[in-house]
Amino acid sequence: MSAFDGVLAVVTGATEGIGRATAFALGRAGARLAICARNAKSVTATVAALREDGIDAAGTPCDVRDPDSVVVFGRYVRDQIGDPTILVNNAGIGRFAPLDEMSLDDWDDVQNTNVRSLFLVTREFLPAMKRAGRGDIVNVASLAGRNGFPGGTAYTASKHAVLGFSKSLLLEVRPQGVRVIAICPGSVDTPWIEKSGRPKANRNKILHAEDVADTIVHALSLPADRATISELDIRPANP
Repeated sequence: MSAFDGVLAVVTGATEGIGRATAFALGRAGARLAICARNAKSVTATVAALREDGIDAAGTPCDVRDPDSVVVFGRYVRDQIGDPTILVNNAGIGRFAPLDEMSLDDWDDVQNTNVRSLFLVTREFLPAMKRAGRGDIVNVASLAGRNGFPGGTAYTASKHAVLGFSKSLLLEVRPQGVRVIAICPGSVDTPWIEKSGRPKANRNKILHAEDVADTIVHALSLPADRATISELDIRPANP
């Protein structure tokens, strides 16, 4: 019997890349899934694919930047499925340009998607975890949360914020039996690379989304009554 059997996991940004791989990895480990992303057709297609794989899954569109949308998503999960004990805050975007060439809209979009969403989504599901006396919150950060790079001011600032958010939240909720795990991947071969405008020439040597997903599952599988991984770096072996 798996430690994930019957457990409900919420995964944001779950229709591609790390989010999709994590949903499948958790589902195959025995968890039930509630997923969201902005695009309704993508959510429907991903839920269908999860179910075809024998995974108990449901989902609905949600804009994690918008408080009203997050409240509606939270109500959907609780009313249709139940209270989750795993939350994977995966939704994220990147906008890359020299600072003086970046628009305010792009800056705000990165911060709202990568940071504001952490507050909104976590606030929606945390109270039930605290009442239950158990839960896991996984925040997908990046090695950019530790290192800067040219053109990455918006993205790097947002991922530094994810780490700061995770460190403080861990200290707040650990006494209530809730773990907080920040995952910091290096370059990952996902559709996000193309969308970012920063494609990698050596994509056959960088991480795959499944590598990150398997790491998340392993971190969550440690005994909750005695082990917590607070931060975890995952780097390409030899890029």
